[in-house]
Amino acid sequence: MEPIKDTISSLMQEWGTKKRRTLTDDPWVLLKKALTKKELRHIKFNYFRKGVLGLYVDSSGWLYALSLQKQNLLSKLSVKSCAIKDIRFRLGELK
Repeated sequence: MEPIKDTISSLMQEWGTKKRRTLTDDPWVLLKKALTKKELRHIKFNYFRKGVLGLYVDSSGWLYALSLQKQNLLSKLSVKSCAIKDIRFRLGELK
């Protein structure tokens, strides 16, 4: 039988790795690393389903600018996480 100390230690390690994994898989955390602060001020997280990340953009100018960067952004995000397959931008209010 395994001593209780070893069991607790192994459980703590598992919880630590699960916590780190969920933080790096979070699309918003990855997006914060891939975009500039100026760009982040103009978008808002909408949804993340089946590998598709939906974002609200506050103006048509920023919608156009981010749409031009979409492929570059997807390549940056795919290096860090294979969960994001596509990004969909939509005009909306940032409340």
